[in-house]
Amino acid sequence: MKYFTTFVALLLVYLLLAGFTVDEVILGSIVSAILTVLLTKYLNFKIDLKFPLRLLKFILIYIPVFIWKLILANFDVARRVLSPKIPVNPGIVKVKTNLKSDLGKLTLANSITLTPGTLSIDVLDEYIYVHTIDVKGSDGLEKEKNISGPFEKILEGVFE
Repeated sequence: MKYFTTFVALLLVYLLLAGFTVDEVILGSIVSAILTVLLTKYLNFKIDLKFPLRLLKFILIYIPVFIWKLILANFDVARRVLSPKIPVNPGIVKVKTNLKSDLGKLTLANSITLTPGTLSIDVLDEYIYVHTIDVKGSDGLEKEKNISGPFEKILEGVFE
């Protein structure tokens, strides 16, 4: 099941990017077969019956939330650049995550990094170290919530 699903997903992505000519279908099938063997050999992931539901959650819930947070962060950083009088409070925050899977942690760390004004520095066990342009919050939990809160809740439903 894992091999078949991986092959079909890779082939569909290839064909959507390259086109649906006969040559592209043949080449896409070969490339997808090679990548399927490589990916399933070195990566440990499972595809179960809940996969389509998790994929829908990711696309319909997580992507819009991420884009919204991305827009807000862009405006915040732009405002800080254009108005140098706005105080900045840079620092490194140790964010504890409840995500267990490596793919979930990777997605969370990448989402934090892609949001302007934050940068995931390291992931160690259940902690992600994040440099932020403005540390908001008075205690550790509030600082963590401001950085990973909306992302982590949704990603728990997708990856756990």
